[in-house]
Amino acid sequence: MPAHGETAPDRRVFEITGKDRVQFLQGLVSNDVERLRDGMVYAALLSPQGKYLADFFLVPQGDAILLDVHESLAEGLGRRLSMYRLRADVQITVAALHVSRGLGPAPAAAFADPRHAALGWRLYSGTAGGPQGRIDWDAIRVDHCIPETGIELVPDNSYLLESGFERLNGIDFRKGCYVGQEVSARMKHKTELRKGLVTVAVEGSAPVGTEILSDGKPAGRLFTQANARGIAYLRFDRTDGTLRAGDATVTLLPASAAIPINWFVDPPRLPGQSGAALSERPFLA
Repeated sequence: MPAHGETAPDRRVFEITGKDRVQFLQGLVSNDVERLRDGMVYAALLSPQGKYLADFFLVPQGDAILLDVHESLAEGLGRRLSMYRLRADVQITVAALHVSRGLGPAPAAAFADPRHAALGWRLYSGTAGGPQGRIDWDAIRVDHCIPETGIELVPDNSYLLESGFERLNGIDFRKGCYVGQEVSARMKHKTELRKGLVTVAVEGSAPVGTEILSDGKPAGRLFTQANARGIAYLRFDRTDGTLRAGDATVTLLPASAAIPINWFVDPPRLPGQSGAALSERPFLA
């Protein structure tokens, strides 16, 4: 594959500048913005009730922070960020940048996708990447149970822990308060998850979002499917019976086959990237 990779579809990039940009984002997003010293950060914005509103990548870029979000959520996210800005010295503009992604050898300015090493790298530049379709990204996501904006991740409905954000390096429980933090912390420390996204075996196929029934009782929904596997949102107390999603038969995979490697302690980095080297970027000025 060429070093410029392929164009990531349906993305918008905001540029966040001003001396308060780090503190501004730190009080809003689910992850620790200080981690930008080590590379790109995956994070989310939540409602005050702790529900998912948008997920995005934060990218260190000199005296600015880039925010890479799905186009379908960009307008709403931009309005919310502007609403929270108040008197902070923060400017939010749309950057004229293209987003490329790829596997294998990466361009010098690329960043490792922090969610999982299997997702390769992302690049932000004024030049578009190559044509789409050479990489089956859905198959990669299914193999590692990685949710996608607007499919498995539903605004005002999804919760970060049920969606796997901890193992995808999208949430930090040691940072200070942020919008919706109390609900996520309570789910982490005081409750046992009863529902969530898992990888399942699929015999047959069903439209994305098809309801899953366990012996006739609602048990969840089936989402992205590839290579006889799928990502499903399931009630864990209803996984023992025969699971049906329309005409498809669904089987919960063993944990060893369904749960990807936990990169939370040491997120993926590209060869040659290290925290010490990347911390020299003056994004915290």
